[in-house]
Amino acid sequence: MVKHVILWQLKDELSDAQKKIVKEEIKAGLEGLSGRIPGLLDIKVNINGLETSNADVMLDSSFVDFASLKGYAVHPEHVAVANNAVRPNTKLRVCMDYEV
Repeated sequence: MVKHVILWQLKDELSDAQKKIVKEEIKAGLEGLSGRIPGLLDIKVNINGLETSNADVMLDSSFVDFASLKGYAVHPEHVAVANNAVRPNTKLRVCMDYEV
């Protein structure tokens, strides 16, 4: 199994109200991929970090294997969420992929 974990920081120019909406859109979009992408076992998005956090959104996902993760990266439904909800609103992305 392969874990795919990402932390994002949202753009500074977004107001608190905009950040709340964006976080909810990212969560709904990514979690909505569950059951739709081959090899994707589990996908969760956390948008409720504590005040000590320096990230706004966390993706925690699991895949059958590395090939499944690579397929997810280019899957049209994932690309649509990334291009419409994530990339336009984030300034920093940190990712760690690892085998379990």
